Amino acid sequence: MVVSNLNDVLKAFANGLIFGQEFGSGAPQVLWLHGWQRSSADFVAAAELLAAEGIASIALDLPGFGASPLPDRPGGAALYADLVMPVIEANFAERPFLIVGHSFGGRVAAELASRHVQGLRGLVFTGVPLLRRTASPRKSPWRYRLIKRLSALGIVSADRLEAAKQQYGSADYRAASGLLRDILVTTVAETYEAQLGAISVPVALVWGELDTDVPVLVAERAISLLTSPTTLTVLEGIGHLVPSQAPALLADVVREALA
Repeated sequence: MVVSNLNDVLKAFANGLIFGQEFGSGAPQVLWLHGWQRSSADFVAAAELLAAEGIASIALDLPGFGASPLPDRPGGAALYADLVMPVIEANFAERPFLIVGHSFGGRVAAELASRHVQGLRGLVFTGVPLLRRTASPRKSPWRYRLIKRLSALGIVSADRLEAAKQQYGSADYRAASGLLRDILVTTVAETYEAQLGAISVPVALVWGELDTDVPVLVAERAISLLTSPTTLTVLEGIGHLVPSQAPALLADVVREALA
């Protein structure tokens, strides 16, 4: 089954629960997982460069993004890893493969790698919020906390609470609603020290020098928790969206990880 999404032809995976794009021919060697509010389209340029060299890959629209429907329940990286596993089992059994995870997709990749997925030979993380920036998360503004408290007591209406969420929430939070917002809230509260410590495959980190969403410091701290071989490549003049801003450089890192 295929569906049309603008100019791209997407394939259905996992009985239609996930859609994605295939690049190249033969057994895929790379699984691309995109960031929050993004899609498989982010990886087209890098994947096509590799496909021209005979490296096949699959880029997914993670559930709730692109053409893929929402999951049937809220959850974080572990839920998304559960949803992606059938795709891996059905398509990556023939040869060892890499997972490339950008931002939110990297959270999912970390969870998958910590489970020691059969055939996984390495990871590429780019702009992934694997750890909190500080030891103590910043509290929300006191006005917002007051409105939430009054709402819980039935004093403030649901509409007033939603208005406060729109005023004080992050851009991602304001853009999400319903189940997707619940997923976002779950995910941003997660941190992945345990998963990083359990990863046994080589990890390549490729970061934008100008990434203000997930600064390079996060990558450096993550390396201190990894026990497997690691490399860090910092791309000058590049921000958070490495897959779309520097696809050729990302492809270089993937190619080297496959060598």
